[in-house]
Amino acid sequence: MSPRSSCVPVLVVVFCLFVTAFCTFPTLDHIKPKASDKAQGRAVVELLKRLLGARSREFIVSVNRSLSNDSLDVCELRSTKNNKIVATGSTGVAVASGIYNYMKYFCNCHVSWSGDQLDMPRPLPRLTGVLRINTQHRFRYYQNVCTFSYSSVWWDWPRWEREIDWMALNGINLALAFTGQEAVWQEVYRALGLNQSEIEEFFSGAAFLAWNRMGNLFQFGGPLPQSWHVNQLYLQFKILAQMRSFGMIPVLPAFSGNVPKGILRLHPEANVTRLGPWAHFNCSYSCACILDPRDPLFLRIGSLYLSQVVKQFGTDHIYNTDTFNEMSPPSSDPAYLSAVSHSVFASMTAVDPQAIWLMQGWLFFNDAAFWKPAQIQALLHGVPLGRMIVLDLFAETEPIFSYTESFYGQPFIWCMLNNFGGNSGFFGTVESINSGPFKALHFPNSSLVGIGMTPEGIEQNPVMYELMSELAWRKEPVNLSKWASLYAIRRYGSTQENLIAAWRLLFASVYNCTVPHYRNHNHSPLVRRPSFRMNTDVWYDPAALYKAWKLIIEAAPSLMSKETFRYDLVDVTRQVLQVLTTSFYRDIADAFQNHKLPELLTAGGVLIHDLLPELNRLLSSDRNFLLGTWLERARSLALDEKEAQLYDLNARNQLTLWGPSGEILDYASKEWGGLMEDYYAQRWGLFVHTLVECLDSGRPFKQDAFNQAVFQVEKGFIHNGRKYPTKPQGDTYEIARRIFLKYYPQALKTL
Repeated sequence: MSPRSSCVPVLVVVFCLFVTAFCTFPTLDHIKPKASDKAQGRAVVELLKRLLGARSREFIVSVNRSLSNDSLDVCELRSTKNNKIVATGSTGVAVASGIYNYMKYFCNCHVSWSGDQLDMPRPLPRLTGVLRINTQHRFRYYQNVCTFSYSSVWWDWPRWEREIDWMALNGINLALAFTGQEAVWQEVYRALGLNQSEIEEFFSGAAFLAWNRMGNLFQFGGPLPQSWHVNQLYLQFKILAQMRSFGMIPVLPAFSGNVPKGILRLHPEANVTRLGPWAHFNCSYSCACILDPRDPLFLRIGSLYLSQVVKQFGTDHIYNTDTFNEMSPPSSDPAYLSAVSHSVFASMTAVDPQAIWLMQGWLFFNDAAFWKPAQIQALLHGVPLGRMIVLDLFAETEPIFSYTESFYGQPFIWCMLNNFGGNSGFFGTVESINSGPFKALHFPNSSLVGIGMTPEGIEQNPVMYELMSELAWRKEPVNLSKWASLYAIRRYGSTQENLIAAWRLLFASVYNCTVPHYRNHNHSPLVRRPSFRMNTDVWYDPAALYKAWKLIIEAAPSLMSKETFRYDLVDVTRQVLQVLTTSFYRDIADAFQNHKLPELLTAGGVLIHDLLPELNRLLSSDRNFLLGTWLERARSLALDEKEAQLYDLNARNQLTLWGPSGEILDYASKEWGGLMEDYYAQRWGLFVHTLVECLDSGRPFKQDAFNQAVFQVEKGFIHNGRKYPTKPQGDTYEIARRIFLKYYPQALKTL
């Protein structure tokens, strides 16, 4: 669901200038910030005011693009006699990330989705001489096409502003800007002659637009209200202005060939292919109509759309579109594939002769049986070398560059995906991301032009994104143990040994998945529909997690005023209870299979009546783990109650059934207060109750019958109309400590 998914001898001419094992493409030279140096400097000053208040005046900021002579960002910092810091950088992003580097390593400060730790020393620590921070990477990319649905779908402007600030501080200079595109498509479809009902039948609901854009899904969760288009356009204008003010390059959407059925009414002669169903959906909601890029109508629609995009939003010359996302092409003939990419690119250059096509490389991994070297090379070489940038989307686990001769010469960005579906749960591949970008940089004839972060969902595992973004500015891999120690110090503003030891343990275990080909979908029985076929494997030794939990609990009393610490206390306790749920599930399954009713009642009773309610209370005590916030944000975008109910339905369905009948059930699971109580715990209650009845009556357990019954529970949550708290309730420390005293001994017994 993340967006889809050896050798024909060809002489590949790569137009590269090798500089320190770095490949620069003359064709990318025109990709540069639009904002003046002065405007970028002002943007950083405003960011620092938002972040630091009055103390922002202790930083003197300037942007001077001539500081870099090779389009690679650089920042120089020095101290003044009166203890101010002068920061000069080649772009606004370079200055912001340079200042954040100083704040991290000289002031022990930290900024994250889950809170900031900004206890800066007075006066600011002095720098001796000039601190020069530079990068080997032309681009530092951020976002996945799915992030717009799994994470930012309900955001207002203050939340977007905060995210763009975070991006600037973390050095991001290339990012998707996909908000509001349906408003433009609506105008284009009207201009082409489609009626309003044909347009409304095409768009999906707000929470599913990522897959509508990729041609996977239609109509489900819709129709999109007109107020949605107005609101999203307003946001897009602000997002673009803010990104550009820092010197970032926004990536705008282009046409992939995905068209409404109504096009065939207007153009019955058009070469349109109806694809098969996607991801367990039937053709009521999937089976896309794909216009052949070689059809003259493709150029007409594609150039009409892009000209409107550029007219409305301006351009920085980089456009994203993904053909064949999680859908197999109708032909594997290399000539066909080359013609397809040539035609897609032609629809861009017809509007913008300087266009660069940014393409997600997910399809090559997702449908590896189709995409053999000849097919990959054909698709990539339909576009002139240097005019396409490929995102090696899941490179920390499934790098594509290494078996495609560096994407056959097309520039690429090495990306960490890390998260599917915005799932809760600790996960990381620290060893892989610490070495991967450097291996890519030094790969023979490497066409690497950047590194990136492409999570399907954000707002969890902040440590992984801080490490990944920092690696863009490093000359070599970091010492992971040392890095984790310093992270602990700045995240909490404390040098307590317990916290340093805890983070070292986490880095060496749960954050260091080394299982080949592992995909981080939260498989925990806690968030999956109960059955006797549940995945109980983990990639790490839970003993390290339990030890880290104990260390964090012991450090808690003096740190509860820190939001970052409270978040991590909840998060590590949540992770432990997730693992213990698996242990109780095993006990429940064993007791049932051995016809031991007392043991079944004990294990099931503790899970249903204590562990899950305690977990719900814990999650409900922190603002970052509330279902109510997600639903309230969705409803707040509505103009009336009808729209509010539609958005509420979208928001609930995505987290749970992901489709009318559970087509992608629990893919986007979240461990949130409210959701734990009224969804996950209800399912487990029904499962245990059903098993007890089976043992009592001597009847066998029938999964199909249970699935039908539990589907009513799942659907019941979506339609329960309950308003969930948007403010935290209860004392996090008291709840966590009570859970620890009860369950730590239990955890040790499971080892």
